[in-house]
Amino acid sequence: MVEPSTVRLRALSGTPLTDARVRATVLSTAHAIAERTGVELLAVEASDDAVTATIAVDKLAAMGFLAELRRLTNAWYAGKHAGGSLWGE
Repeated sequence: MVEPSTVRLRALSGTPLTDARVRATVLSTAHAIAERTGVELLAVEASDDAVTATIAVDKLAAMGFLAELRRLTNAWYAGKHAGGSLWGE
């Protein structure tokens, strides 16, 4: 059995997750990725500038999970905010 990994994705500047719609989208995207990939998402929570996930996978797979979360949510955000970046560049 793999020990769960806890990983965090933090915005480089500002507090983009204070917006309720942005926060809800990031959290629902995390759940959707876990469901689609068959990964057990043990916990996910958001603060004003970060999302933290505990996943029943090793650290390398958890980093892949975060990369996909970043890619999908950044693309969504850029589409809604004229090319802006949710997490920073």
